[in-house]
Amino acid sequence: MTALRQSAIMELEKIPEDKLSFVIQIMQGVNGLYDDSNREKKAAFARLEKLRKKGTVVDDTAELASYREEKYGK
Repeated sequence: MTALRQSAIMELEKIPEDKLSFVIQIMQGVNGLYDDSNREKKAAFARLEKLRKKGTVVDDTAELASYREEKYGK
């Protein structure tokens, strides 16, 4: 156990029983914020993956030439 964890536990032991529920709520809120941020990042990444174009272009040079032909008629 790290020194920081030991210090936190010592502080928790000083808190009266009737106040522990507040501390527990705060701790759960902090853990919830951490978990939610990971979930949000994963959900955002999944949305981006859905929007990403799936390319079927095999020959980039030929595609560029066709765009030029279409735009400039050359």
